[in-house]
Amino acid sequence: MRPAPGSGPAALRERAVSALLAARARTGALTTCVDERELVAQHSPLMSPLVWDLAHIGNQEELWLLRAVAGQEALRPELDPVYDAFEHPRAERPSLPLLPPREAHAYAADVRGRVLDVLERAPVEGGGPLLADSFAFGMIAQHEQQHDETMLITHQLRAGPAALTAPEPPPAAPDAALLPAEVLVEGGPFTMGTSTEPWALDNERPAHPRLVASFFIDTLPVSNGAYLRFIEDGGYTDPRWWRPEGWEQVRRHSLAAPLFWRREGGAWVRRRFGVTEPVPADEPVLHVSWYEAAAYAAWAGRRLPTEAEWEKAARHDPASGRSRRYPWGDDDPTPERANLGQRHLRPAPVGAYARGASPLGVRQLIGDVWEWTASDFLPYPGFRAFPYREYSEVFFGDGLKVLRGGSFAVDPVACRGTFRNWDLPVRRQIFSGFRTARDAEPV
Repeated sequence: MRPAPGSGPAALRERAVSALLAARARTGALTTCVDERELVAQHSPLMSPLVWDLAHIGNQEELWLLRAVAGQEALRPELDPVYDAFEHPRAERPSLPLLPPREAHAYAADVRGRVLDVLERAPVEGGGPLLADSFAFGMIAQHEQQHDETMLITHQLRAGPAALTAPEPPPAAPDAALLPAEVLVEGGPFTMGTSTEPWALDNERPAHPRLVASFFIDTLPVSNGAYLRFIEDGGYTDPRWWRPEGWEQVRRHSLAAPLFWRREGGAWVRRRFGVTEPVPADEPVLHVSWYEAAAYAAWAGRRLPTEAEWEKAARHDPASGRSRRYPWGDDDPTPERANLGQRHLRPAPVGAYARGASPLGVRQLIGDVWEWTASDFLPYPGFRAFPYREYSEVFFGDGLKVLRGGSFAVDPVACRGTFRNWDLPVRRQIFSGFRTARDAEPV
C-alpha cells in the first residue's frame, strides 16, 4: 500500500512544486534574517557558513534536476568542486572561493526558476527511476529541507541577539500526568522499512520482516526535569553509567549538563536561538549526545531502544498487523499531530499531540526531538544505493548511531515513520533527545 497525496501527473507535479517552494521559502527566511557578515562567518567549526549551505543547495539542485533530469549544460561548472560536501570538511569551507551572499542568492534563484520550467514539461511517471513518482524533485526538496535544519543548528550556535522568532508557542499537554510511564510492545514480526513510499530514500528501503522480542518503551520522551534528576544525582561525576568513550568525553570537555545549559543564580538556564531562559522542566531534553542518552538510561536502570524496536513502536498496528506510514496512521502530518517544520522553534511539552499517538498510546514519536537509538547505522537486507553512494552507503558501519522520529526543526517532507538519521555519538549541537526502553520479563 502506498498512500500518496494524489495520483496522476498533475497531482505529482503539484506535490513537487509545493515541496520545492516550501523549502525555498524556509531557506530564504534562514538566510535573510541576518546580515552579510553573519552569512559568511563560520559560527562553529562543526558547521558551514550559512552562505555555503545556500549555494550548495543551488548546486545540488542544478546537478540533479537541470543536468541529470533535464540534460542541460552546466551553468557554473567551476562551482561543483567548491560545493562538494565530500571534498571539503565543514571546518575548511570558509577558506574556499565561496560565492558572496548576493551572488549565492542569485545563483540559487536562477537554478530554481529553470527547475520550475523543467517541472512543467518533465514526465513525472516513468522515464526511469529518477523520474518515477517525481522522485528526483522530492529528493531535492528533502535535501534542501535537511540543509535548512543544518542552518537552523547554525543559528542556534551563533552568538548575538535573536534573529528568529516563532509566531506561537507549542500546544500544552493537559493530560501528561495521567499517562502511563511506559507501554508494552508485544514481541513478534513486523514490516520494517518501505518499498512503496514514493520519496523514501535509499537507506529506508527495502521493506523487510523483522522479529522483535517483547519490550517496554517510554510513553513520552525523557524530559528536562527527569534529566535534571540524573544531573543532581551526580550523573556526570560517576563513571558507572558511562561507556568508556563517553566518560572520556565528559572528562576531556568537563561536561556537566546538556549543551547550551548553564547554572545562573542557583538555577539552570539555557540559550535558545539567542535568548536565555529558564530550562523548562516539561519539555523533552535537547542537545544531548548518544553517550549522554545511554548514561541516563543506565542510571535509570533502562536502555535505549534499538532502531527496530523504535520503528515497531512507531509504525506497527497490533489490530491489523501492518505497518503504518506514521504512528497515527497513513495521513500526512498536520499541526495537530506533530511538531515539525520549525513552527515553534522549540519542542512541545512532553505529552502533547494526543492525536499523533501510536495505537499503543506512545506520543511524540514524530517531531519535537530526534531520538537516539542503540543501533549503529547499517544497511537493510537487500539495500541498493540510489541515486548515489554518498547519501548513505559510505556511512554504513562506521560507528555512527541512528536517530529516529525527526525534530521540531524537520520539515514533514523529510520526516516519516521509516526515515533514518545518523550521527556520531559525540554530537550535541543537533536537535537530539531520547526515550528509554527495557526488556519485558518472560512469561
